[in-house]
Amino acid sequence: MFQPIFRTLLTAFVAALIAATPVRAFETAARAAWVYDFASDTVLLEQNADAPMPPASMSKLMTLYMLFEALRDGRVSLDTRLAVSTRAKSMGGSTMFLNESDRPTVEELIHGIIINSGNDACVVVAEGLSGSEESFAAQMTERARSLGMVNSTFANASGWPDPMQLMSMRDLGELARRIIVEFPEYYQVFSLTEYNYKDRSEANKNNRNPLLGMGIGADGMKTGHTQEAGYGLIGSVVQGERRVLFVISGLNSEAERAREAEQIAAWAFRQFLLKTLFAKGAPVATAQVWLGAESEVSLVAAQELRTLVPAVPAAEGMTAEAIFNAPITAPIAAGQVLGELVIEVPGIEGAKRVPLVAATDVAAGGVSVRLRSAFARLAAKFAEAVGG
Repeated sequence: MFQPIFRTLLTAFVAALIAATPVRAFETAARAAWVYDFASDTVLLEQNADAPMPPASMSKLMTLYMLFEALRDGRVSLDTRLAVSTRAKSMGGSTMFLNESDRPTVEELIHGIIINSGNDACVVVAEGLSGSEESFAAQMTERARSLGMVNSTFANASGWPDPMQLMSMRDLGELARRIIVEFPEYYQVFSLTEYNYKDRSEANKNNRNPLLGMGIGADGMKTGHTQEAGYGLIGSVVQGERRVLFVISGLNSEAERAREAEQIAAWAFRQFLLKTLFAKGAPVATAQVWLGAESEVSLVAAQELRTLVPAVPAAEGMTAEAIFNAPITAPIAAGQVLGELVIEVPGIEGAKRVPLVAATDVAAGGVSVRLRSAFARLAAKFAEAVGG
């Protein structure tokens, strides 16, 4: 393990980077919430984030994720047509108004699920991929576990109320993040505002995501509502080089959901700033070298370190620590990992860590270097003994 032998406070450094505006903690009215910044891989807010709760239609993201995987694996294509069963046609709630004579394409079903929140479309996908919705739901649960979504279980493909249909806000957020990262070619559908299958869906053609019409950079993702779950939303907003993803649930009305979502987005963008604290290759510390042709080696950041910082006066309490063993025995190769840089920012959960690597090669010293080092070591031990 690396041992800490170097520590420096970055107060003055960060103070020069950020504005002196007080940070404000966000108090959400949601029963549960999870807010995440993409660029810095930082969770900004958690409230009951790991509690399994009824996800309502937000769980349709899992159906979509498995359909996107089937497209990626070549099991279906966008042009593949799927049969509509009587069970699918008879689904209540939000639908895209399918009937048994229809053979919608996978592409049409994606639009119907995302924009119309079609429960009928979800059943068609489940039966088309797995033979039955029950089998598909079991596969959804198994796949969720393999993705690390340990607080999710599925009884159906649509989010229809069921005691076994449960997801945590963190699981929903992780699922949303995966869709954005892994399937950008399909993610763009989440930003569409209406879809009307065969001109049947006039009454249900509009995307329910209230963020899309606010002009704040929203490009997805999904709403949900049942009596038990309340009103929920998975939202994604892009401003500049940042994307903020958030999940909220348990609100009392559509109006409260829209208001809370807009306020969370504003808070996340205005109260936190994305800054580059260290560029790739930036010198961080100097380590003593043992038995080398050089007595020291510079340690540099192996990669760029970008993180969010709250807009607080002088970034009070922010620290950086370089951690490494010393002295380091030669030979040393440029790029060799010798330690790590750890940044802790008040108000941001979890430390940011970047490997520290050698800036240059350091060859092993010759005979004279080894003799000189041995003599110095003996002299130090003798001085220690005498002093003791």
